[in-house]
Amino acid sequence: MAMEKLVSSWSNEKITLPESYIIPPETRPGDQSFPVTSSIPVIDLHENINQHDTIVHNIIKASQDYGIFQVINHGVCEELMDETMKVMKELHEMSPIDKARECCKDPLKRCRLYTSSNNFSNEKIHYWRDAFLHPCHPLEEHIQFWPQNPIQYREIVGKFSVEVRKLGLKILEVLSEGLGLKSGYFSGELIESPILLSNHYPACPDPSLTLGLPKHCDPSLITILLQGNVLGLQLPNHHGNWVYVEPISHAFVINIGYILQVISNGKLKGAEHRVINSRVDRTTISLFINPSNDTIIKPETTLIHGSNPPLPLYKPFCYEDFRTHHLSNTADHHANKLAQFMDKLK
Repeated sequence: MAMEKLVSSWSNEKITLPESYIIPPETRPGDQSFPVTSSIPVIDLHENINQHDTIVHNIIKASQDYGIFQVINHGVCEELMDETMKVMKELHEMSPIDKARECCKDPLKRCRLYTSSNNFSNEKIHYWRDAFLHPCHPLEEHIQFWPQNPIQYREIVGKFSVEVRKLGLKILEVLSEGLGLKSGYFSGELIESPILLSNHYPACPDPSLTLGLPKHCDPSLITILLQGNVLGLQLPNHHGNWVYVEPISHAFVINIGYILQVISNGKLKGAEHRVINSRVDRTTISLFINPSNDTIIKPETTLIHGSNPPLPLYKPFCYEDFRTHHLSNTADHHANKLAQFMDKLK
């Protein structure tokens, strides 16, 4: 993509929002006085001998009721979290030319720098964000294509991605136990292709007219998010009203994705969420635990038998086909993309 299209390359010069970033009235955030919800569970993963069952119960309940929760005492070093956020901010602050040079070294184009969405050139309306993503496992296979500047990017982000992936696998193991699945169920091709993504939302001249990201649910098993200290992440409460997810220092936000919703036969809930912009910069870091592209995704048989009635809620599908649909410009940003995709399979 042309680097001059990155929001961060021109947003400082704008005192009004460009027309191409003004979303339709019915989906505008409007008044920014959204409440900060206190209902999203914050789960302490520090495990004493008698607390394991409580942690399993709390994670399963949060995944059923909300599809989202926060974790503290998760084992990822706070200093490493701070260093990773610092280096990501430095990356996004680089000049467009330098970013293009550092972020586009992968001949297979798996490391990508883009703006708004994957389909900028086909969009009628753009979203106020820049994004950089790359594969992160196995580390030795991908790290050679990561940025060499900022100087410590590979060292710091490499350590971070390893530790956050471990956290994600730990949470998946807890979820498998809570669902009654065998130990190690989430392994192999189901977790083979994690992606690290950093979103940067530059200071916006009028956050009431645009969005950083529209309403969506992630096409992952789970997403582990470090959201920083600026409000921006929102989800609908039980009344359908948008509320902020509170930024908690050194906590991770865990989102249940569509893929885990399917495997659990709807027992766990994919979390719909969106991102509101601010008049100050906001940078976030996410690790998506994804299957390999050729993995067949379907409800787990034992969880179908435990349903009432005992029927699969979803047809089997190839992960690559679903991910392509999810990211394509033909998929309505405001539709339930899993339901939309299931309709295509009929």
